Amino acid sequence: MRRGRAIWTARWSATRCSCPPCAIFWRWHRARTRRVWSICRGWTCACRRPGWWPRPGRRGPSSGGAGKRFHEETCSMILGHIGARKGSKGVPRKNFRPICGKPLIDWSLDQLFAHPAVDAVVVSTDDEEIYDHAVAKGALKIGLRPAHLATDTAGKWGVWQHALEASEALTGPVDAFLDLDCTSPLRLPEDISGALELYNIEHPDLVMSCCEARKNPYFNLVEPDASGALHVSKPLPGGVVARQQAPVVYEHAASTYVVSSAYLKRSKGLWEGRVIPFLMPPERCVDIDSPFDFRLVEFLLTEALKEHSHD
Repeated sequence: MRRGRAIWTARWSATRCSCPPCAIFWRWHRARTRRVWSICRGWTCACRRPGWWPRPGRRGPSSGGAGKRFHEETCSMILGHIGARKGSKGVPRKNFRPICGKPLIDWSLDQLFAHPAVDAVVVSTDDEEIYDHAVAKGALKIGLRPAHLATDTAGKWGVWQHALEASEALTGPVDAFLDLDCTSPLRLPEDISGALELYNIEHPDLVMSCCEARKNPYFNLVEPDASGALHVSKPLPGGVVARQQAPVVYEHAASTYVVSSAYLKRSKGLWEGRVIPFLMPPERCVDIDSPFDFRLVEFLLTEALKEHSHD
């Protein structure tokens, strides 16, 4: 055992209480990574730290994988986040609508609770039912989302900033902000691990899930001019007559994001810093925005569950 780790282990052992929550938390925390914020912040009793010792529905530490490597190499505090607004015009109350046996939000929420690299989970919502549901599963108690962040025109960035600030008041400093879009439930746990590992290797301001675009603005995306005539959206000299000749473009897939908390605090929008893509297969990047999307995702989820049951 390293000397530093032995010191903080001894300090914790001397100060922790013997209540059942602390006993559970101590066994779980000792098996995790080298992180020492719990000592530095003086939080020595798990029973006084709601949301930070294992609860029903939260898995303990994993035996390996990218999530564990991320912690071992960076000793970072990772906050998992899901935004779930109450209003939805395309599919009413889609975020809490049942799909393949559980509410849509749970397909992403359960992934956050199960991932070994995620230290705390928070759900930003203006829906009391969703909020109570998330808190009951172990999410941080940050209260409902402010009204000005619950409108049709409110963007992700302001929601993320509010969730980070409210969460840090409970957990202490956060190093990385991991956002999963609850309307994109087809991602796999390895997609989350892959995005975290890319963030750890490249050290960007933001990692964004993307997939190869089916249409290309240099080739087969067109737009009308003032007269109504169509033109290629981004024409190149000499033109592009085959898809293979066109520059590579990616589709912004609303699925998985990893954001530096420092960048999230100082910037006014998503594109101000160094944003890099994490490529995912298109079939795992379907986002629910219409009744057709919902039926399509339901079909794909059903098929995936059938394949999993046969493995």
